[in-house]
Amino acid sequence: MSLKKILIAPFVFMVRGYQLLISPYLPATCRYSPTCSTYTLEALRKHGLFKGGWLSIKRIASCNPWGGSGYDPVP
Repeated sequence: MSLKKILIAPFVFMVRGYQLLISPYLPATCRYSPTCSTYTLEALRKHGLFKGGWLSIKRIASCNPWGGSGYDPVP
């Protein structure tokens, strides 16, 4: 297993836990496609912990009524 996968594993686990245990009981409020949690998983897997984590933080911070909306893929 690569170092990148080892570093992101706990964060992937937390996001997947959120997707399976918490998200189904909340109303769908994400303004983006893909959703912020899916974006986070893809960013972590594609860019690693630091860049992927930063992209995820920026995305989650902009997911509000005054932020953006629409299709926003991981760069």
